[in-house]
Amino acid sequence: MSEIDPLFDLHNCILCPRECHADRVDGKTGYCGVPAGILAARAALLKWEEPVITGPVGSGAVFFTGCNMGCVFCQNYGIAHAHEGIPVTEDHLIRIFFSLAEQGASNINLVTPTHYLHVLVPALRKAKAQGLKIPVVYNTSAYEKPEALRALEGLVDIYLPDLKYVSPALSAKYSHCPDYFEKASAAIAEMVRQCPEPLFADGSHSLDEADDADDPVMIKGVIVRHLALPGCGEDSRAVLHYLYKTYGDRIFISIMNQYTPMPQVSGDPLLSRRLTEAEYNVLIDYAVSLGIENGFTQEGETASESFIPAFDGTGLL
Repeated sequence: MSEIDPLFDLHNCILCPRECHADRVDGKTGYCGVPAGILAARAALLKWEEPVITGPVGSGAVFFTGCNMGCVFCQNYGIAHAHEGIPVTEDHLIRIFFSLAEQGASNINLVTPTHYLHVLVPALRKAKAQGLKIPVVYNTSAYEKPEALRALEGLVDIYLPDLKYVSPALSAKYSHCPDYFEKASAAIAEMVRQCPEPLFADGSHSLDEADDADDPVMIKGVIVRHLALPGCGEDSRAVLHYLYKTYGDRIFISIMNQYTPMPQVSGDPLLSRRLTEAEYNVLIDYAVSLGIENGFTQEGETASESFIPAFDGTGLL
């Protein structure tokens, strides 16, 4: 009998940088709030991602319950704090993947998957062995361990991490992890090692169309997202500077203005308001001054709870 890799031993969970040592097999919940089995809240086509992820029909998004971040401003607060979710077995998850593919999904989009790596790795191996052809997207906060991500090599086609902060003060205040940048930057480095250049369905490695609607879907690569927070422009600029100076055009950078104030932050002087148009324009101007060309921006009014899907078990039952 082979020994269990300590990293994937859920009797003493150290799967993510929190290393909370919970015995999730015995039903205990650690920082992520969930035991060893998978809990999910929704599996359906999603049309609100970057154009190269969404594609013509939608991304096949599987929203998992629980989170190892716990950001105070989270838009998916109910599922992130494990208040909602339906148990899903490994075989059931594989059937969901194929169902989404049959619906025309451009990819399988695993949303907040970090704490389920112990199940996702074998599930993805089986799904690909059974003929799953569309790309797999790993959609994460990037608060990950590189050694855990290495188990996904050859199984994940597109990494879609956040880079939320550079400032340890902000990451401690808003996400309870002062070491966020240290851990996330190391995780992103591993993602880029696995997927060192973008590749699109037309065989190209860049986007030439001015109109995003005409962009081909991505089949390989890394897109790093940054959600601009109100009043945090200096840190947002530090994020963009780090990403471009480190990776240049090897990655795409998605600069998002969709921050939506949620009830749980109504008392915060910054987070209780939306990002202003002026704040966002300053950030975009800075990205242009750096030379960022491989990027995505958001236009118009995107800060709205209408962009938050219903976590009602759609696609799971």
